[in-house]
Amino acid sequence: MHSKTLGWALLAPTLILLFFFGVVPFIYVLFVSFHQWNPFAVNPDMIFNWAENYRRVVFDAQFLASLGVTIAFVFFAVVSELIIGYALAQAFMRDFPGKAFFRTIHTLPLIMAPIIVGSIWKLMTTPSIGILPNILDDWFGYNLNIGQSALQAFTVTVIMDIWHWTPLVTLSLIAALVSLPPDPFEQAQIDGANKRQIFWHITLPMIRPAIIATVFIRLMDALRTVDEVLMLTGGGPGSATRYVGVHIFKEVFPRTNYGYGSAISVVVLYLTIVACWLLYVSLIAPRNTRKG
Repeated sequence: MHSKTLGWALLAPTLILLFFFGVVPFIYVLFVSFHQWNPFAVNPDMIFNWAENYRRVVFDAQFLASLGVTIAFVFFAVVSELIIGYALAQAFMRDFPGKAFFRTIHTLPLIMAPIIVGSIWKLMTTPSIGILPNILDDWFGYNLNIGQSALQAFTVTVIMDIWHWTPLVTLSLIAALVSLPPDPFEQAQIDGANKRQIFWHITLPMIRPAIIATVFIRLMDALRTVDEVLMLTGGGPGSATRYVGVHIFKEVFPRTNYGYGSAISVVVLYLTIVACWLLYVSLIAPRNTRKG
């Protein structure tokens, strides 16, 4: 009884912080989503409009288009980060000259704020002064202008996200690989298993929890990408990089449509929870069923 009371006492500060900085803001956003509210309009009062904002979300072509672009962005970014992050984790498991230096350089993007990352890539991709357009034009004759090409803008935002967050995936997988016991690998080599078989039947199943946890984190982060994309492309050209986070930002701040922006936020939160649940059901639940 004493240990249980002590446990709750130690958890209390964190639970209080979570309540005031997590639950209370969510309840407020949920409340605002059922109102038409523009605090800077002639009539700044909240007007209760039932579920009109949610009905508008369902039939909003611009939101649905931004949702489709966001899904494509999340897929390409997260999958690429997982593949590259695993390759780098395996590389850093080996000893080579300058390993400590390269590991330090590799993790530097993680300490940068998203808006700083967007500013760096904005400078690198500006046609007149950017290093990337000049190198691509001089060496390959390729014209890089993310202000004119929708495909180029989308591709650069994906590459920027990969550059920014692959170190997180790498560090997570390094921790998982370091914790693996050597006995199963030694036994597999004695039995004549090759590297591909060892990867599919030993390494991958044993690091699957770390992979799933990392995918969960990156999935939730990628779905709410705002700062770096706003700084790099502003959501353009057109709506090519108007991801849902950017769409919500433009609804709430330039248009000051707080009620509708809150409704979109709640819908995106729901879709994020559903996506994580589907991922859990498809990857974790079958494994638990086989064990049972």
